[in-house]
Amino acid sequence: MIKTFLYQPSTKKLEKGGVELIQKWRDSDENILWLDLENESGEIALLEQFNIHPLAIQDALRSRHPPKIERFDNFLFILLRGLDANSHGVDFGIIQLSLFVGQRFLITRHAKPSVSANWLINELEQNIALIEAGPSKLAILLSNRLARRYIEILFELEPRLDEIEEQMFIQPDDKLLAELTGYKSQLRSLTRIANYHKTIASWLRHNQDPIIDQSLTHELVDLYEQIERTQSLATMHYQNCTDLTDGYLGMASHQLNRVMQLLTIITVIFVPLTFMAGIYGMNFQNMPELSSPSGYFVLLGIMLIVAILQIIYFRKKRWL
Repeated sequence: MIKTFLYQPSTKKLEKGGVELIQKWRDSDENILWLDLENESGEIALLEQFNIHPLAIQDALRSRHPPKIERFDNFLFILLRGLDANSHGVDFGIIQLSLFVGQRFLITRHAKPSVSANWLINELEQNIALIEAGPSKLAILLSNRLARRYIEILFELEPRLDEIEEQMFIQPDDKLLAELTGYKSQLRSLTRIANYHKTIASWLRHNQDPIIDQSLTHELVDLYEQIERTQSLATMHYQNCTDLTDGYLGMASHQLNRVMQLLTIITVIFVPLTFMAGIYGMNFQNMPELSSPSGYFVLLGIMLIVAILQIIYFRKKRWL
């Protein structure tokens, strides 16, 4: 799918169409073009029309590549990792979003639908002034929206972690442990992505590249802060998940110790009783107690007294 937007500064009009607008863009040295490619079969040929370096095209078409920023002669290549259209929580999917930012063109490429790109399209259709500052502003706005989506899913996770903490004290469950383990894996991945994006945002902030409009200082600062916040929230939630996991394992270990303690006490109580029952169950003829009419009841009484004394002792020790 190809979406093309052509802005003509002379008429201040925004035209939406397809590849036919590329030639119209070439006809004027003032026109600004945004070309959005979504898994298009002929996208390599289209990119070559803009003199995009083959290595940049190769990186953009890969299914997985670490986020990066690289300066070429006629464009700035930014490779970001965003959330896919089906991501509405921490159990997210990833798409690669490639941005080729030139003086008069912006090319975005993604293999799957991009929520961030669709958001920017809607914003541009409602406010043409967004493109007047040039392609670099569209690129920064798109990057900022991509970063904000990560923060949104992290905000959604916080109340769920509070619920898990309450449930663990009421009724610990192995399902909660499995859920926490899944969150930790996703948060670890999210932290790694935020580290890459932070490097890109830092480069944009501290390098005065002529392709990036100088009026975008505040937008660049905001982008850096959004990514830094994503990193800090992901790290904080990961630590919370780790603490909850440790707490769950500690509670499970404590419960197991209590069960083992109870079983041990029961065993200790019955050891002397079993000993006495074993002795008087040997049926030797020279055991005078066996001929006593009250021997059976005396032995039961002794066994009962021994059991009661042990229970009292365990209660004083607070083992029961």
